[in-house]
Amino acid sequence: MRYIFILFALFLMLGCSKVTQENYKKITPGMNYDAVVNILGKPNSCDSVANSTSCVWGSISKNIKVRFVNNRAVVISSQGLE
Repeated sequence: MRYIFILFALFLMLGCSKVTQENYKKITPGMNYDAVVNILGKPNSCDSVANSTSCVWGSISKNIKVRFVNNRAVVISSQGLE
């Protein structure tokens, strides 16, 4: 029974990705980091240099990338969304 619960929880996590075309369209230039996280959840990775931070949500083949300057979205791109 315990394994069934674990498999069910894993299925829910994999099936509830927020990396979708619909959510991509909600992100607009000027949004702050917290607003983007409210839409997409916690990013998979972020890299910062000076006052610029680039974050990625999703995988190599299906992702949304946002570059923030002074905590505001300035470049928004996606790959593999349908």
